[in-house]
Amino acid sequence: MNKLKIAIIGYGNIGCSALEAVMEEPDMELVGVVELIGAAQLKSLINVRRCSKLSETKLVHTIEDLERADVALICSQSRKVKEISEKLLTKGIHTVDSFDIHSDIPKLRSELDVLAKKHNAVAITAAGWDPGIDSIVRCLFLAMAPKGVTYTNFGPGMSMGHTCAVNAKEGVKKSLSLTVPAGMGIHRRMVYVELAEGAVFEEVATAIQEDPYFVNDRTYVYQVDDVEALKNVGHGVMMERNGASGLTHNQMMKFEMRINNPALTAQIMTSAARATIKQKPGCYTLIEIPPIDMMRGDTDSLIKNLV
Repeated sequence: MNKLKIAIIGYGNIGCSALEAVMEEPDMELVGVVELIGAAQLKSLINVRRCSKLSETKLVHTIEDLERADVALICSQSRKVKEISEKLLTKGIHTVDSFDIHSDIPKLRSELDVLAKKHNAVAITAAGWDPGIDSIVRCLFLAMAPKGVTYTNFGPGMSMGHTCAVNAKEGVKKSLSLTVPAGMGIHRRMVYVELAEGAVFEEVATAIQEDPYFVNDRTYVYQVDDVEALKNVGHGVMMERNGASGLTHNQMMKFEMRINNPALTAQIMTSAARATIKQKPGCYTLIEIPPIDMMRGDTDSLIKNLV
């Protein structure tokens, strides 16, 4: 069996979990990790994000320093996904990302689709747990009850995308963004920040609250001395739909999970990597891909065990 050669782009929370996930897959081979930050920052990062498997792989600053990869898992913050994806797709390398700015997904998918087709490559975007797996559940809910309303309630837990958005703000040394469900798909954002020297808290708080990640939710920003003392990467979701199947009303559906955020995101991306070699060139979201394409094993056995 020819193993699927995987490169990981970014050694943050998701990248660390992706490294462990890929190395647990018998049909995959990790060719290395690409981290785009400087050498001094990387050394500091490695000391913070220890991974038992890191010593077994190659760590470089550019993908050209690695053996040719079939698929690259882009484990960067969402606002860098497009730039990184474009460079990789141009080289004919398939990509998987967990882009999580919901309103921007259609535009990103369209732009990457043109580039992927041009270079005979496949991109799978928004392949996390939400958007991603939860998107599939919302589709299934809609198929079961075409008329009705679905509420997606996140948390309580750490949002990696929102935390990255805050960390990028001028004046922020370190941050933590927690999502707290208020019910019926409404959320509160609790943001805790360590300020850089000279930063003005009121200015930082306003910049956070006006960011597209936060502008649609009630957001509370607090200054703290030590973000690490508050950090917990657990998260979760509870989705509910009350709808009608044909003329039959009051069809109640519920899906719930409590998770380690980066570990689940990384595992979904790793599974989605298998699907890249089974699609025609172009860009896809998870709802466009047959779930069986993400699974290891032959089709007949999977059908026998899962149907």
